[in-house]
Amino acid sequence: MLPWFSNNAFPLYLAPMAGVTDVIFRQICKELGADVMVTEFVSAEGIMQADDRTRKYTEFTDEQRPVGVQLFGADGERMGEAAKKIIDWKRPDFIDINFGCPVNKVVARNGGSSLLKDCPILASVASGVAKAVGDQVPVTAKMRIGWDENSVNAVEVAKILEDSGMQAIAVHGRTRAQGYSGEANWDVIDAVARAVKIPVIGNGDIHCGADLLKRKSETAVSGVMIGRAAMQNPWVFREAKYFLETGKVLPEVAEEERWELVMHHCNLAVDSKRNGNEKQTLTAMRSRLMAYCKGFPGAKELRQKLCHVSSLAEVEDLAALSLEKRAVLQEL
Repeated sequence: MLPWFSNNAFPLYLAPMAGVTDVIFRQICKELGADVMVTEFVSAEGIMQADDRTRKYTEFTDEQRPVGVQLFGADGERMGEAAKKIIDWKRPDFIDINFGCPVNKVVARNGGSSLLKDCPILASVASGVAKAVGDQVPVTAKMRIGWDENSVNAVEVAKILEDSGMQAIAVHGRTRAQGYSGEANWDVIDAVARAVKIPVIGNGDIHCGADLLKRKSETAVSGVMIGRAAMQNPWVFREAKYFLETGKVLPEVAEEERWELVMHHCNLAVDSKRNGNEKQTLTAMRSRLMAYCKGFPGAKELRQKLCHVSSLAEVEDLAALSLEKRAVLQEL
């Protein structure tokens, strides 16, 4: 049993999202109530080649524990060696294998969700990593329910992963063909949870506490994973836990607090120098800033301006302008 599932705990995972869930965003979500972290996926081959850029994606702080490093690839032996290297650098709480990424450049390299079409290779990857490091840290997996609507094989794949030594499985309730469109199929997620003895974490369309309670009460999952909802609303973890405990909805987060978090994120990112100097960092953060500002007064115009920010001062000015507009609207 993974310790974060003990005593009937129902952990909330932050889903790994490329370009989003870096070490700084994970810190923010941890502060707001996320229980378990997973890094952005990293290439096993990049790790084996000691690529500094790849290694950067494996960074985490002790405050973020329990945290797992997610690997993708199609060679179980090589992935096992890569996992050993990661454990030597800084021992994560678990290694996670990506069998769910729908992105073309990953699928083209026979990684991510492409392995849902080739169960023998999928099994060899899972067992290769489990045999290499399973005696040191748990190995888990993340998958989708199938390649497309004509090949939904999640139950079969989950049983293979369990037999291959996986200690938990996160299931995104969409096929690879769906990408992020349509609705997540929680009936399939539930079927997976009932078919295996290891914990299953459900992923897809969790936006609030009511969503969380519905999935906890109506399915056999042992936890949930929240992804895109956290991009614009990292408070979702705090809100969901409060609803689960009290049945009440927390007041909407004030715009002042939202802008405080935006500036906090920007300052942490600039100070880290992970993306270079201030201009390079703010340029890299533009899409993140636009996600945060969804629902703000004049959001469309605000996003257009955020597309061009290159300094902390510019973000601060936009924050002040936005709050002024909110004040005017409230007076009307």
